[in-house]
Amino acid sequence: MRIENHPILEFKRTKKVKFYFDGKEVWGYEGESIAAALHALGIWEYREGLKTKRPRGLFCAIGHCSSCLMEVNGVPNTRICVTPVKEGIIVKKQLPKGDLVEKL
Repeated sequence: MRIENHPILEFKRTKKVKFYFDGKEVWGYEGESIAAALHALGIWEYREGLKTKRPRGLFCAIGHCSSCLMEVNGVPNTRICVTPVKEGIIVKKQLPKGDLVEKL
């Protein structure tokens, strides 16, 4: 669900683009945050907690916490609440934390 009308803010929609989330083709508006696009599609679980293994989603939504860390185009620990959607990007859940070293 996206906010379409707001008494103070204005939301300009840009080009609709496809990207991939955990191997599935999804869409968002170019330039909106990945988190906003996933949230609008009803996807609210982005990773799992390191100790508890419980699902994590948005918390601050302004890039200060680490609740929304995901792997974007192979780069782990990307804060998707401040990372814009682009055509063809590949987004994956982190289970439970990202690793820069590719496992063989």
